[in-house]
Amino acid sequence: MSEGRWTTEGQQMNEKTEVTGRTLEAVFLTGFMGSGKSTVGRRLARFLSLPFTDTDVRIEKQQGKSISDIFAQDGEEAFRRLETETLRDIGKEELCQVVSTGGGLPMREENRRIMKEAGLVVFLRVRPETVYGRLQGDTTRPLLQRSDPQAEIRRLLAERNPLYEAGADLIVDVDGRTPQELAEQIGAACLTAEREGRTRSSACGTQS
Repeated sequence: MSEGRWTTEGQQMNEKTEVTGRTLEAVFLTGFMGSGKSTVGRRLARFLSLPFTDTDVRIEKQQGKSISDIFAQDGEEAFRRLETETLRDIGKEELCQVVSTGGGLPMREENRRIMKEAGLVVFLRVRPETVYGRLQGDTTRPLLQRSDPQAEIRRLLAERNPLYEAGADLIVDVDGRTPQELAEQIGAACLTAEREGRTRSSACGTQS
């Protein structure tokens, strides 16, 4: 694990971390579809007494149509541009909040940079069999409308996991754990970062 990364127990691997001395305005949850970003994010927001934002929901409200319809009518590239625009807007708000991101959002280098500059990035790591079990039969996921969704999940995870990991300050394994357990673990890590001077608690309004 590289410098600046925390373990799933929230312990530092090195005294010199990437977040030292930064003013963090948000907590971004990244990870593959079905990893629980929105569910964990809502609980984390309550734990930290912060507002919650879901980038997919925000895009759907702004565009007046579902993500599936955006993919079908405008194409994936158009959707990816909307993700980046939404992320820029969130960064400009300078509001400490919990942000659940789309599964493909961190694939763009610009998106990873925006999140790094604006806050703490948490990667929810999940196994392919867990994803399939959670999303089996879900027709709202455009990228899984394939003849062999399990193979597509494995392919996408192999492609995306290195980038999720590269852009994360904290990596959390979600398999076999409840959303509340994950939220409390991530929240504790955020509070530890505050106490050690890596976030600005007065701006975030979190409570220890």
